[in-house]
Order: sequence, then structure tokens, then C-alpha cells
Amino acid sequence: MLNLFVIVLVFVTVVLLFFLVMIHLGFRVPKNLEKMDPGDIDLKFQTVSIPTVSKKMLFGWLIPIQNSNTTLIILHGWGSNAEQMLPIALPFHQAGINVLLIDARNHGRSDRQSFSSLPRFAEDLDNAIKWLENTYPEYSSKVALLGHSVGAGAVLFAASRRSDIDAVISISAFAHPKWMMQRFLKRFYTPTLLSTFVIHYVEWIIGYHYEEIAPINTICEIKCPVLLVHGKDDTTVPVEDALIISSNCKKSNIKLMIIENAGHESIEKIKTHEKELVQFLLDSGF
Repeated sequence: MLNLFVIVLVFVTVVLLFFLVMIHLGFRVPKNLEKMDPGDIDLKFQTVSIPTVSKKMLFGWLIPIQNSNTTLIILHGWGSNAEQMLPIALPFHQAGINVLLIDARNHGRSDRQSFSSLPRFAEDLDNAIKWLENTYPEYSSKVALLGHSVGAGAVLFAASRRSDIDAVISISAFAHPKWMMQRFLKRFYTPTLLSTFVIHYVEWIIGYHYEEIAPINTICEIKCPVLLVHGKDDTTVPVEDALIISSNCKKSNIKLMIIENAGHESIEKIKTHEKELVQFLLDSGF
């Protein structure tokens, strides 16, 4: 009987370790390096290195405008990088706003660390804001944040804890990380018991309860103007998430823009609404 117990215990331990390894591999970020820079589209820019936590460095591009004292900081989504957000940066630059694009840890040319998460995206964003305000106070009269996907959740989380942000644009944010995890695991027909374990394990790893970082909750703590942008045809994060975020916190500072025929990665499609996006910042005092 004792031998049987030991065998079962060893088997369960091996299976559990296998699943833990698979979880970490499954959420590992692909390293996509930038292949072009703002100079390739005739923009004057500076390549910058920004210190973040654990003595890691963030890669970024600062695209300044002469005599402009306002800045938009742009944060990409999971597995993306600063280059892929350049199309959305251009209209704001043309409108006379300085633009800072950054790579979160484990992304683009930024340093790697053990794992990525929404809170770590927000940590990197906090450090980019600090760096901008300390290094270029003349650009920091007003600061806006724009994020896509996980980056969108991060800008909402960061802005909910700060008083020095003047506007936020959230593109394709999920309403709740738990719901996002459930949708992801469902694609692999994960059994309910295992799915529950994975969801709680990831929550433990990132060091935050999902309720603390869920956009459906963090947006309610933001005092500045917020524009939620979402593609109607998004199959990664359904448009219903944007509707839930907006309706859960009915405040006058929150606006919602639904874009027809746009999916989760439709940055170019969203760019076709650049006039409305820029006008949102102009209306916010930029």
C-alpha cells in the first residue's frame, strides 16, 4: 500500500510539474525586434534607454516637436513592439504633440526578465513617465497615455494610480484578465479543474488579484478623460468587453469609440479615425 501511495504521489508531482512548465512556455513572449525606425518615415527621433525595475532597461524612441510641451507615451500589446505602433503615433506627432514609444520588458529591444504581465507593463510605463518628467520636464506640461491590448489594460491601471496623467486612449482592452484567461484556455479544450488551477496559479505568479488590475475596475479610478477604442470585429477580445467596461463605470470622463470592420490588430484601420483620436487630445487640453 505504501509503495502504491508513493507511485501515485510521484505521478501526480510529475504531471503537476509538467503543467507548470507548459504554463510558463505557453505565456512566454516571442521576441520581435524592430526592423525599421521613425527615420525610415522621415521623422527626426532619438533612441532612448529608460531604467525600469530590477536594473533592467527599456528601449524607446522619442519623437520630439519643437516648442511642444505635451507628450503622448505609447505602449504596444503582447508580443508587439514600438515599430508596430508607429502608424498610430504619426497623426499625434503631426498635430504637434511629442511622442514617446517604448518596448515593455521582454519585448522588442528592451531587456528580458522572467515573465511579462499587465502589472509589469504598467511598471515599465510608470518608469517611462518618471524618466520623461525628470529628463524632459519641458515636454511634460501635459502627459497622455495610449496602449493597445495588454498595453491598454496597463495604461488604465497606471492612470488609475496617478494624478499626473491628463488623458488616456485605450485600444482593444480586455474587460477582465480572468475572462481573457478563460477564453484562452477554452481554445485548447482545457478541463475545468485544470483551467481553474492555471488561472489561480497565474494570479499568484503576477502578484496581484485580478480584480485589482481588471480594466472594468481600474477605469473607475481614473480622473482624467478616457477614450475606449475597440474594433467591432475583434475576435481576440470581443467588442462586448469594451461595452462592459464603459457601462460598468458610467462617468462623464469616459468615451467609447467602436470601429467598424476592425479586428484586434487593426492598427491601420484604427488610424483611419486619426482625426477623432487627435481631437480627443485637443479637447483634453493638448
